[in-house]
Amino acid sequence: MITVKHTNELTSKELIDILKERVKVFVVEQNCPYQEVDDDDYDDLHVCLTENGRLEAYTRIIDKGDHITFGRVLVVKEFRKNGLGEKIVAATIDEIKQRFPQQPIQIQAQAYLQKFYEQFGFKAISDVYLEDNIPHLDMLLKF
Repeated sequence: MITVKHTNELTSKELIDILKERVKVFVVEQNCPYQEVDDDDYDDLHVCLTENGRLEAYTRIIDKGDHITFGRVLVVKEFRKNGLGEKIVAATIDEIKQRFPQQPIQIQAQAYLQKFYEQFGFKAISDVYLEDNIPHLDMLLKF
């Protein structure tokens, strides 16, 4: 089941489950010490794919004013290789189209995922650069 909630609509359990998985993936698995929970978390949209009350995949949507972005895209380790990455990204794009019609979507993608995002129509708009010591590139999707 896909749910989309503002930060202030999340229950304590939902918020802790999200933050726990984000730290597990982006800090521990990727061995990347950085401020994973940030000021954007106060006022963003959390897209969660859950089954039987268990978080399986996640993204967050942030309104940047002149464009919309999403990130922190993750699939919980035990649910990987089941197409949930495609499912959560498609649901995220659909949610953005509904809430922010005609707004372009610009993301910072890990470079190895360029082809993954291209399947949704994203185009690279930067060269590869290091963000927290991980190769990234900026990608854009216009409607």
